[in-house]
Amino acid sequence: MRGHQRRWASDSVPDKTIASGTTSPGTESTSGEEFVEVTLDLQDDNTIVLRSVEPATVINIPDDGEATPASSSRSSSIRRSSSNSRIRQFSQELKAEAVAKAKQFSQELKAELRRFSWSHGNASRVLAASSAIASQNNGGGAGSGYYDSALAARALRRQRAQLDRTRSGAQKALRGLRFISNCKSKSNGLDAWNEVESNFYKLAKDGNLYRADFAQCIGMRDSKEFALELFDALGRRRRLKVDKISKDELYEFWSQISDQSFDSRLQIFFDMVDKNEDGRITEEEVKEIIMLSACANKLSRLKEQAEEYAALIMEELDPERLGYIELWQLETLLLQKDTYLNYSQALSYTSQALSQNLQGLRRRSPIRRISSKCIYYLQENWKRLWVLTLWVCIMIGLFTWKFFQYKQKNSFQIMGYCLLTAKGAAETLKFNMALVLLPVCRNTITWLRNTRVGFVVPFDDNINFHKSIAAAIVIGVILHAGNHLACDFPRLIKVPESVYEEYLHDDFGTHKPTYLDLVKGAEGVTGILMVICMTIAFTLATKWFRRSLIKLPKPFNRLTGYNAFWYSHHLFVIVYALLIIHGVFLYLVHKWYLKTTWMYLSVPVLLYAGERILRVFRSGFSTVRLLKVAIYPGNVLTLQMSKPPQFKYKSGQYMFVQCPAVSPFEWHPFSITSAPGDDYLSVHIRQLGDWTQELKRVFSEACEPPLAGKSGLLRADETTKKSLPKLLIDGPYGAPAQDYRKYDVLLLVGLGIGATPFISILKDLLNNIVKMEEQADSLSDFSRNSDLSSGSTDSPNKLNPKRKKTLKTTNAYFYWVTREQGSFDWFKGVMNEVADQDQRGVIEMHNYLTSVYEEGDARSTLITMVQALNHAKNGVDIVSGTRVRTHFARPNWKKVFSKFCSKHYGARIGVFYCGAPVLAKELSKLCYEFNQKGPTKFEFHKEHF
Repeated sequence: MRGHQRRWASDSVPDKTIASGTTSPGTESTSGEEFVEVTLDLQDDNTIVLRSVEPATVINIPDDGEATPASSSRSSSIRRSSSNSRIRQFSQELKAEAVAKAKQFSQELKAELRRFSWSHGNASRVLAASSAIASQNNGGGAGSGYYDSALAARALRRQRAQLDRTRSGAQKALRGLRFISNCKSKSNGLDAWNEVESNFYKLAKDGNLYRADFAQCIGMRDSKEFALELFDALGRRRRLKVDKISKDELYEFWSQISDQSFDSRLQIFFDMVDKNEDGRITEEEVKEIIMLSACANKLSRLKEQAEEYAALIMEELDPERLGYIELWQLETLLLQKDTYLNYSQALSYTSQALSQNLQGLRRRSPIRRISSKCIYYLQENWKRLWVLTLWVCIMIGLFTWKFFQYKQKNSFQIMGYCLLTAKGAAETLKFNMALVLLPVCRNTITWLRNTRVGFVVPFDDNINFHKSIAAAIVIGVILHAGNHLACDFPRLIKVPESVYEEYLHDDFGTHKPTYLDLVKGAEGVTGILMVICMTIAFTLATKWFRRSLIKLPKPFNRLTGYNAFWYSHHLFVIVYALLIIHGVFLYLVHKWYLKTTWMYLSVPVLLYAGERILRVFRSGFSTVRLLKVAIYPGNVLTLQMSKPPQFKYKSGQYMFVQCPAVSPFEWHPFSITSAPGDDYLSVHIRQLGDWTQELKRVFSEACEPPLAGKSGLLRADETTKKSLPKLLIDGPYGAPAQDYRKYDVLLLVGLGIGATPFISILKDLLNNIVKMEEQADSLSDFSRNSDLSSGSTDSPNKLNPKRKKTLKTTNAYFYWVTREQGSFDWFKGVMNEVADQDQRGVIEMHNYLTSVYEEGDARSTLITMVQALNHAKNGVDIVSGTRVRTHFARPNWKKVFSKFCSKHYGARIGVFYCGAPVLAKELSKLCYEFNQKGPTKFEFHKEHF
């Protein structure tokens, strides 16, 4: 009951004595004593709620048992009872009757009060009446009258809050205000304590845990300041102020913070704020706990605005302006915060979702499960399967053809199957060296995407196919070069002269060559040089080197990173030149038309060379003028430039950017963040490598510094335009996200800078929404004003097909997950624009900040309250600075997919993802799982960096 005593501590009336209803024998009450009437409410859950404390009439009990009012002049005091037993009997009967009737009376009182309208107007009238009465009683004392009326108004609000605190509300609150997240059950709580106990033994000194080590001991290493305040609050509860605690005291602390009781956790949180232990929280104390929560969640901006948000909480919870709030007010805000969070709510369930989820739970036979998995796999991968099958069959055919062809030659008698294997691998090498260029012919692939070929060829996997071909080339090189150097040539030099003259003199000359003669010939030298160049290119193209996962000492660190990958890949020019020479000087083939290497390479090489030449000319003609440069938090550089007239693109596509001031040779791809309908082009570039860091440095030097209070946005004027570096662009090029229009519903998931391709899609959808609304308005006006003529009926029919096509995508959901609060500045304008103009609710946006602890954690509870209050009052989210709500921690993707199935039952949903590969695997797996459960189909696409 200590918690309730603290909650009611402020209800005592100053300068008045609250006496018991009965007096013990031997005591007397004089007429100068004042008594009060205490009203208690016995709840269904056996808890007692204090309802009111009012002045009461003193009852005199004479010997004959007749009661008379204390105001009567005939009995000015309570006479002594003739028998102590009669008093005890009377008090026991009174107590039994009170307990029996308390429950019945409380239910009746609840029913009456629920029917009573507790509107703001009624509260105002009560406040005004109380003020008038208090003013009369105090002889017109304005200060005391206002204070009493304020107390009366607060008491009224408290009664209403206590009636609203139902069991359902308390159960909902149990999910919030958690100090320890992994203690939801007894077993988890025991395991958690065992871990804390283990940490105690590691950190304790002389059998005591010091205050500085408390955060690490209980698992709050990243929130040390918050843990220290928690330590101090728990110490104050025990009337202690110590710097170290024993194991038993640690267990007591742990039991309190891991308590499943909401009231207990709320009291601890209140004590953290109420440092002077007066049962009241002032605005300054609210400000301190906001700053503490902001620091624990790495929200620097929220920390700067702590004073403003503290005033917001006081304005909401202290309308009487008493200057403090109490525990019940904090409890009310916590229980009712969901009423404020009515923006960006999650999707609702339907009965169809339940039936769909139950389909996945029904037991099926093993054969049926395997067959369904196979069918689903074929449906999802048939494009890849037929392309890979065709490719493998061609390689097998070429290998087999050359294998049996060389088996008929005389050289087989000397070199054996080593020669056959080497020549079969050589034929697949010629085919793959030609084919490896096609997946990187981006202009050709972008054009083919829009043709019927795009329905049967998975152009989204062009880079993966390029890597697969490269792997086949590595295998071919090992088989070809390995068999020649380690098998063929040793057999050749060991053969007797007579056998050599019989079988090989026509191919290798009259004199039998030595091993050195074979290696230093044109065939050997070109082959070895190709192997060296390809080894360098393949090694530096692996993810360990390309993404700098391997840390090398200087100067070898230059071998890692994108630059090393970029320049080493241009060794292919030398490789193809050597390959053509190698294919001309062959030992065993003498007729020119049988030397087929150039035949394999001619078309792909010319096609690729044409694409590179086209890039050079197109980038020269597509001159752009920089309009705006912005440097945002998180090391993100935004470039907004003029759009060339011939530059036509789709949302989701990307383009290459070159800055000669940084490097005259390097081109880097970036997603286009502007919409096709915009009159400009924009890209957002994050500093991750040498080139992007140098690009930011160049633009930072050329631009003016940001104004004070601005987020870094720099607008190019007449002076800066002349000094800004020159920029070249090439594109656009196709990407998976450009096909978003063919889906009924879109789920767009971006991690950090991975949101860039979806910003263009959101803009494009918004522009289409506005156009459709304008088209619908004009069509309705035309229908009302036109006559029923043949000409007038044709126009709507002409508009309908186009209108239906634009309505293919009915809803889009954008989930942006980032770990830095400053990231929301990148696309703040777009999010506000969508929120303002999307009146039909086609687009739904969800921001997730992973640096903040999940909703329900005590470290983020106050931030959630402030977030809800500020959005309810000002319509702005305190974290992102937009109208879009920011959720905390990571999304529950399984729950998201389940809700999609409920709202969009039977729809075709396109899931587009851009970000780290880890989440891509999870989303792909969820698409597979939910596709097995019902008719709602998820198709997963991911971007490649």
